[in-house]
Amino acid sequence: MAMEMRLPVARKPLSESVGRDTKKHLVVPGDTITTDTGFMRGHGTYMGEEKLIASVAGSVERVNKLICVKALKTRYNGEVGDIVVGRITEVQQKRWKVETNSRLDSVLLLSSMNLPGGELRRRSAEDELAMRGFLQEGDLISAEVQAVFSDGAVSLHTRSLKYGKLGQGVLVQVSPSLVKRQKTHFHDLPCGASVILGSNGFIWIYPTPEHKEEDAGGFTANLEPVSLADREVISRLRNCIVSLVTQRMMLYDTSILYCYEASLPHQIKDLLKPEIMEEVVMETRQRLLEQEG
Repeated sequence: MAMEMRLPVARKPLSESVGRDTKKHLVVPGDTITTDTGFMRGHGTYMGEEKLIASVAGSVERVNKLICVKALKTRYNGEVGDIVVGRITEVQQKRWKVETNSRLDSVLLLSSMNLPGGELRRRSAEDELAMRGFLQEGDLISAEVQAVFSDGAVSLHTRSLKYGKLGQGVLVQVSPSLVKRQKTHFHDLPCGASVILGSNGFIWIYPTPEHKEEDAGGFTANLEPVSLADREVISRLRNCIVSLVTQRMMLYDTSILYCYEASLPHQIKDLLKPEIMEEVVMETRQRLLEQEG
């Protein structure tokens, strides 16, 4: 049996030509951000000896007079309207507990979801007894953040037919800071697969359905066998996302598609090799820079 052995190599610094336009003001805990007292203190900062000091490692962001530090690696902090992908961890009375990569488990109330078939009525005791038939432990769902409580816990809802139980696909977990906020987080890519970019860092890749089933209320998961071609596309997309995350690039539909196209000359398994990752992501970064002008 053939075996491939790889030895560690020194990490190469990013070329100046690529990184010139994307430089950010990076700080670590204890770094002085500014000594100007005219600025307001935001998240990730504190005042000490009339200086604004960073309390987390990340990039400095300024909005008018407000300065905050966006952490490079953090748990998900929910915001109303965010699209998230989560996993059911517990069925409780009139609610489900959902793991969404935040500090506390999120909550999906029985009253915050469509009933099967999309019928609109009050939830009865029969619905409460049938909760495990709707969603059970281990099920993956897509949902929208409805409210954020004072302790940071998140309340979800799946009242739209585009949300609900997820069928067959691949889940990739990344840092929430790498997912770019956009108007839509549901993308049908021209390569034959679709992605849901959860703002909480959970990314779901699945074959694009031929017919959108909107009459089931988001409870019927398609469990038919996935063709080999679809599985190869999904695997390639998954490895492309891992490559982008390794090189700390923002994830959105354009960057994922460009990375997919740049990876086509290589085999799917070779995309996990560090030198191939670097080559593919470098080509993706160049295309994005050319697009931006």
